[in-house]
Amino acid sequence: MIMQKPQVLIGAATSGSGKTTFTLGLLRLLRDRGMKVQSFKCGPDYIDTKHHAMAAGEEAVNLDTFMASAGHVRQLYSRYGTGADACVTEGVMGLFDGYDKMKGSSAEIAGLLGIPVVLVLNAKSTAYSVAPVLYGFMHFHPELRVVGAIFNFVASESHYASLRGACEDVGIEALGYIPREERMVIPSRHLGLSIDEDFCFDEFADTVAGVIAKTVNVDRLLELCTADFPGCEAPREIRQGNRKIAVARDEAFNFMYRENLEALRREGEVVFFSPLRDTVLPEADLIYLPGGYPELFLPGLSGNESMRQSLRAYCEAGGRLLAECGGMMYLCESITGTDGITYPMVGVLGQEATMEPMKLKLGYREVVFPGRVIRGHEFHYSRVKPGTGKIATGGKVYNARGGEVDTPVYRYKNVIASYVHFYWGECGIPVLFA
Repeated sequence: MIMQKPQVLIGAATSGSGKTTFTLGLLRLLRDRGMKVQSFKCGPDYIDTKHHAMAAGEEAVNLDTFMASAGHVRQLYSRYGTGADACVTEGVMGLFDGYDKMKGSSAEIAGLLGIPVVLVLNAKSTAYSVAPVLYGFMHFHPELRVVGAIFNFVASESHYASLRGACEDVGIEALGYIPREERMVIPSRHLGLSIDEDFCFDEFADTVAGVIAKTVNVDRLLELCTADFPGCEAPREIRQGNRKIAVARDEAFNFMYRENLEALRREGEVVFFSPLRDTVLPEADLIYLPGGYPELFLPGLSGNESMRQSLRAYCEAGGRLLAECGGMMYLCESITGTDGITYPMVGVLGQEATMEPMKLKLGYREVVFPGRVIRGHEFHYSRVKPGTGKIATGGKVYNARGGEVDTPVYRYKNVIASYVHFYWGECGIPVLFA
């Protein structure tokens, strides 16, 4: 028996069109209607998924066709979406923007999974000119089902009337709009999250949900996007090993993929600890220090000397540890914040991390070790500089187009540390320590 349910991919012509704003509002609105909504995020973004979870009340899942195989992406969508009343997927960048033309794009994922697409278009300073834009997106890739449009930054009802007229002439349904109001704009962001401590994404989701309940025909959106759901795949057999795995998770360290955690649970018992508040490590055969915002919590991390000593002793004794991005910075001798103040850190890696000067480095990464390959993503503003000792590195690192990059993967005893956020949800973490 074929199952049908509402499934929508929120796409756009460009970044900054309002995909995240509309997605958060839709997730909250559907949740408030009593629906169980499973959200997904195209691409490697581990921050928007946190916002999704807050808005929907369910953990979000990344769908990425560079870091994982097409079969794995299908399996994730089926497994996590089966128990939901509706599935909402937020796209990445413009609909057809991938790491190589369409490869890795939202359009590729929509086609792979058969998800209908609703476009969110930035209507600021435009009106009927959206017609050729919509026509192009509808017809550029005929296998995609672009079923409707929603307009953001709309100035008035008469402005929306012009936009709706463009939709009628193109043959696509206008599903509504988001008004141009200050309260509907997410403030400046730091690695994707607001750095305004007074900004509350929970209240923001409520605000957007209240607005789109009045200005967007959500019932029609759900009707248009009801489609056959991929066959319900049997849950993956859990082969729980006997390892004890400790994962850092607090305000400073929390960038992690949901399926990575599930892969760890297949290896053994997973426990969480806080480098900010706990004084000693839990007993563990493997420690995972994910990325996050250590630069925003430097006094607390540096002041917890007992935890720093516990981690250092674990690493020096040959304990297995994987550290990514912010976790790698924490293992350095020190971190210098944006204020120029330097704080002592764990001191396992003989180098210093600094936020000065801030310069963005990002992109997909493929790391090739002898006999094994693992993929991931790099996204940071900090950098490292030499400290008291030279650290061995291992593997060669390439970007999505096969060009070698200078991002190192540090090896010290049984520690692996890098700016790369690895994805092992498909291959399992043992590949890193084989």
